[in-house]
Amino acid sequence: MSPKEIMDRFRRITAMVVGDVMLDAYLWGRVDRISPEAPVPVVQVTQRSARLGGAANVALNLRALGATAVVASTVGNDAHADELRRLFGELGLPAEGIHRTDGRPTTVKTRVISGGQHVVRVDEEVEHDLAPDQEKAFLHHTIGLLRNTRPHVLIFEDYDKGTLTPGVIAGLIAEARQLGIPVAVDPKRRHFFDYREVDLFKPNLKELREGLKADLPPGNLELLRGAVRMMEARLANKASLITLSEHGIFAHRAGEETILPAHRRTIADVSGAGDTVIAVASLCLALGLKLPQIAAYANLAGGLVCEHVGVVPVDPGDLMAEAEALGWGNAAS
Repeated sequence: MSPKEIMDRFRRITAMVVGDVMLDAYLWGRVDRISPEAPVPVVQVTQRSARLGGAANVALNLRALGATAVVASTVGNDAHADELRRLFGELGLPAEGIHRTDGRPTTVKTRVISGGQHVVRVDEEVEHDLAPDQEKAFLHHTIGLLRNTRPHVLIFEDYDKGTLTPGVIAGLIAEARQLGIPVAVDPKRRHFFDYREVDLFKPNLKELREGLKADLPPGNLELLRGAVRMMEARLANKASLITLSEHGIFAHRAGEETILPAHRRTIADVSGAGDTVIAVASLCLALGLKLPQIAAYANLAGGLVCEHVGVVPVDPGDLMAEAEALGWGNAAS
């Protein structure tokens, strides 16, 4: 299948993303001096902006690739939640899966940027799991959305902000299995081993280390293989996709192994690259592509977004052009 055929088929897919939605706020400015109060730069703010982040950024990547994206998450009853819903509307994303919850703030990450460089990031959030009554209400709401939507793939996007509790995870995996919907996971440390028997499990190397509580030096392939075997023994997942930053990507399914180096890039910002990887991998999974193809497209897309400052979705034209330039119409088909 050629890159163009794959991109065309992406447009027929509906993907549901469940996880921690957040607001990515930006203060853009310039630094001309050091503060007299402390040895820190003074940023003269020239522009403010806000974007959808976290699980919503996965949805933006899906939408950029032509797929239909549905998002389910919890937010607070606050002004930041109003801003999130406004952005959902502006970007044409359905917001019926956004569940307001009392007693918890909407997660906001504010990045201060000067001269194309991050100066500091300020986080407003809580990280504890939903309370039992909140969990029950959100799970009921999200199962209803899953049944009504019947997506081609269900994606868990976990940022350890409390939306994805063990009960929510187990309940949605069971429902997806009953409906015959493949499940892809971008995990974090706290509930790493709650995502059992999923179709695609995609930690990065740091998350794999934290999940297994193991020392995994970058570039040590034998230790990585052993760690993946240990992980799969506990999770019983069908396929694993491990992103290795500048070392590329490692994929494994049923004894089949794929190791791909990172493409040479001018790296401007790695923010949001994992969101792009899981979005592309999940669409490829929904198409039934082979694991080497899934790994190749995900690896290429993750590198492309790192050439931009800030959290941005992948450009489908760039992805298709680079895949074609690499000859994937033949070699990766």
